[in-house]
Amino acid sequence: MPPIFQEMRLHQLDRALAPFRSAQARPSRGWVRAIREAMGMSAQELARITGTSRQLPLQLEKAEADDTITLKSLRKLAGALDCELVYALVPRQGTMQGLLESRARAQATQRVLQVEHSMALEDQASGNIEEAIEAETRRLLKQRT
Repeated sequence: MPPIFQEMRLHQLDRALAPFRSAQARPSRGWVRAIREAMGMSAQELARITGTSRQLPLQLEKAEADDTITLKSLRKLAGALDCELVYALVPRQGTMQGLLESRARAQATQRVLQVEHSMALEDQASGNIEEAIEAETRRLLKQRT
């Protein structure tokens, strides 16, 4: 993909992910249970709406809390609760650019430390590790474009 399109795609993703950056962490017992209980809905009523046994919604709520629920099951429960399942992967660094910079810095650090180690074995270490890491990070980011 040409660099200009990569840049545009990064900005598009950042704009699309912006609303999710301030999203709250999932409740400890899961969104389904939290919403069902807030609505005053019993598990039996949720089972009736989904056309399943009374035990299945409870099992699925536990699966959500344990991170073992499937997206398909979660989407079905969301629909039964008159909710929309929203799915996103949000960079921990806040933005896609931050994610790229973090990855480039990690890769640069690894490369510089390997070279510095080899140079030290030959008594030729430069000692400018931070400067070298910054330069290598910039090079890697520039190489991406």
